[in-house]
Amino acid sequence: MRVKSGIAALSLALMMAAPALAQPVNLDVMSKIRQEAYYRSQVMQHLGTLTEDIGPRLTNSPGMTKANAWARGKFNEWGLSKVQDDPFEDFGRGWEFKAASVEMLGPRTFPLHALPKAWTPGTNGPVEGDVVALTLKTSDDLAKQKGKLKGKIVFLSDLREYKPGVEPDQRRLDDAGLAALQTFSIPANREADNAKRLKDFRDREKFGREVNQFLMDEGVLATVSISGWDNGIIRVGGGGSRRAGEAVGVPDLAMIAEHYNPIMRALKRNEKVRLRVDVDARYTSDTNDAGYNTLAEIPGTSKADEVVMLGAHMDSWHTGTGANDNAAGVAVMMEAMRILKAIGVKPKRTIRVALWSGEEQGLIGSANYVAKTFASYPLSTKPEDADLPKSLRPRTGPMQRKPAYDKFSVYFNMDNGSGKFRGIYAQENLAAMPIFEEWFKPFNDVGAKTIVSRNTGSTDHISFDRVGLPGFQFVQDGLDYFTNVHHSHLDTYDHASEADLKHNAAIVAAFVYNAAMRDERMPRKPVVEE
Repeated sequence: MRVKSGIAALSLALMMAAPALAQPVNLDVMSKIRQEAYYRSQVMQHLGTLTEDIGPRLTNSPGMTKANAWARGKFNEWGLSKVQDDPFEDFGRGWEFKAASVEMLGPRTFPLHALPKAWTPGTNGPVEGDVVALTLKTSDDLAKQKGKLKGKIVFLSDLREYKPGVEPDQRRLDDAGLAALQTFSIPANREADNAKRLKDFRDREKFGREVNQFLMDEGVLATVSISGWDNGIIRVGGGGSRRAGEAVGVPDLAMIAEHYNPIMRALKRNEKVRLRVDVDARYTSDTNDAGYNTLAEIPGTSKADEVVMLGAHMDSWHTGTGANDNAAGVAVMMEAMRILKAIGVKPKRTIRVALWSGEEQGLIGSANYVAKTFASYPLSTKPEDADLPKSLRPRTGPMQRKPAYDKFSVYFNMDNGSGKFRGIYAQENLAAMPIFEEWFKPFNDVGAKTIVSRNTGSTDHISFDRVGLPGFQFVQDGLDYFTNVHHSHLDTYDHASEADLKHNAAIVAAFVYNAAMRDERMPRKPVVEE
């Protein structure tokens, strides 16, 4: 009798576990997806509009507003439902620049290559001044320069040894590279690291505000830093302040190493270096305005109240046209939705696409959406924590779930350039791995089959993962993402791979369709409540 009961219990356990296992995919639908993605693709048209018609899409800039409107128009054209711009908290002011030039006037004349940091003021016409090189890392450093900098152009970075590139510009993952991704490193206790990171952030933000005000008060004309990369690449992010009412500092630029270093060497030789700087940049509002994500859906049928999501961030930095970071991801996610509409699928679950904003400033758009739609942690309201971004504020209690939390299945993200999908990071969700293995089978012949247990971070799927919702990022070929284009002025249409984007759109369409058609929602990892 006990033996029979044990067998019955085992059978019941296996039956209960079965939904987490892979279900056979609908190969007829997979074939239709491949045909539409490979032979009737519109992915490069999407990419071209975002990059060469609209251009840079800094959060809250006029370019981002145009991108939101264009995406809404395409979603309506394709017959998607609930097309809308979804607002998130007062992000700050918009900003844009139209032109920038830097010229050396002495000891010889020469054009210099530099571009402004986002959210820094323009010069209001050309200004001329002598160059001084300073180290400004502490309040004492500022005090030593008081009264000495009026009318100066300040170089803030040290002279840096030039390192020519020795690696190929473009890389694809070979068998050894894919195999290396299968190793998992057991994480160390990070409490001490987190405390240090929080302190460093506070100190950096406080000193940054102090420097901005000091430079303004002292009458500095402009500041210049060295680009983070060599080989003629201008890699630049934000500076100044996007928050209305805060000191924005002075015009602030990043210059290529090959032009920055000679000026620093001239100063070391005690030569007088004089520059002319002209930056046409402006804030597009005077208030802390909301940012906007753009959303749309394909309604579900028998499980319409449950949702499968796909997304990518539409905001970009301002010096290139944001082709690989991240118009490529947006083009793929939009194309996946177009494919599914074009082949006429009727998914069980609702399929929702989200084009995020504010990702480059800390996943702000996606984090806000997840918090108000699915779940969030109560955060510290102490005055000393008020200036911290929400991602760094201490938690003060267990996670608070919204009704939609239990109706959510999975989110898929793209944000690592335009390189080909080779597999997926399972984000330590081991139960999802056999499911993904089955879903990749129709794409094994085009090189996609690697399932990696480890985490990958730093983009919008983390907003879901933080609250215990399945969120995933794909394993991609790197191409020249981290050698030429990431946050650089070279992030343009010509650095994107058409064949790879077609391939990626097919896989995304297949994955969200399969997730929408599963008998059960995707399995979840245990949630850390506090």
